[in-house]
This record gives sequence, structure tokens and C-alpha cells, in this order.
Amino acid sequence: MRNITFDMSRMDECGWAYYDFLRLRKSFFVDNLGWDIPHDGVVEMDQYDTPLAHYSVVVEGRKVIAGARCQPTTTTWGRYSNMLNDAASGFLDGIPKQLFDTKLCGPDVWEGTRLVVADDVTSTLGRMQCLALVIDGLIRVVSARGATSFLTLSPLPLQRTAALVGLSAERITPGYQSYTDGREYAIFRCKAERAVERLKQLGIDPETHEVVGRNLSAVG
Repeated sequence: MRNITFDMSRMDECGWAYYDFLRLRKSFFVDNLGWDIPHDGVVEMDQYDTPLAHYSVVVEGRKVIAGARCQPTTTTWGRYSNMLNDAASGFLDGIPKQLFDTKLCGPDVWEGTRLVVADDVTSTLGRMQCLALVIDGLIRVVSARGATSFLTLSPLPLQRTAALVGLSAERITPGYQSYTDGREYAIFRCKAERAVERLKQLGIDPETHEVVGRNLSAVG
């Protein structure tokens, strides 16, 4: 199990991982949660999957088992910018317009979206390792480009789950209930700081970005 990060400029190397991540997204967000978002029956892809997006995925062999997408909050691509900003502008259904303050956008702030871990990763330790690897990859991407934090619209339990893998996540909005999947969501601001010691506790090598051990005592 290891983490890889890429954007569209690396499709010659990572195109298989990109496609498999889109497949995993369709399985989770469309098949499991019932979201009404664009897909072709196999993969899910939306208006934010552009050359400006970056991806952090966890692979086991040639299979993607977890991943997330990120991009700057200052991004524009045609009529779209980033998901939270577009929701505040009324471009997206299902996210309250008043939830997000666009003043939070800036060159040092990125947005993280489409975080997912495959259902067939069933052990608590395995899921924590996947989450830690995905988040560490996001942090490496955004910090290498001058960002100090990222925002994410996520289910309310994210705050506790993030803390278990060493991520500082501050809830900055009230929660709201999604009419699509019934879950409660809020926006969180996360520090772009690597949790190197926590990675080691979870059996992850911070330099190679791969799982090298199974430390069950790290769970909890």
C-alpha cells in the first residue's frame, strides 16, 4: 500500500491510477450514496477534473483503494472556479449558498474534494492508513505550491477521524443535512502540516509514502 500524487501532466505515468480513482468515486458517491453527478456507468468525473487539479491516491498493486482531489481556491476554468466558491455563487445544487464565505479563498488556501476509501478496505488500521496516506499526499502537494491550509466540505465526523491520523481540522461553518444522502456536512479548515510522527506510528514510511508495518496499537 503506497501513496502517489499526480496531475494531468503525468497521465503517461499515472493515467491508470487516474481512471481507477474515477471508477472508485463512481462506486462510492453514485452507487453507495446516490449522488446525482455526471458518470458513464463506470467512472464519475465532473467540471473540476481539469488540468489544474491534483490527485493523491493510495494504490495496492495496480488498484486504487483510496484518494482525493485538490486544487487552489483561486482556480478558474471556464465558468467554474472551485466547488465551494461555485456553491456560494449558486452554480451547484445541494450545497446552501450561504454556507461558504468566498473571502476565505486565497493563494495560500486550497480545496480538497472527493475523499474516498474503498469499502473493501475493512480493517480499522487499513482505513486509517489509507486516510493518512491520502491526506499526507494532499499536504505535500499543497505545501509544495505555497499553501498553508486547505478547505473541505465533509461529513461532521471528519474532525475526529482527522485527529486520529494527525490532521488538525477546524470546523468553520454550521452543519447542514444533505437531501441526497441524509448525512450532515460542514466546511473544515485543515492545516497543511505533515504528521510525520503519526505516520510512523501507523506503520507508514514518511519518505517513501508506503506502508511498511502493521502497528495495531496505533488504532484509537
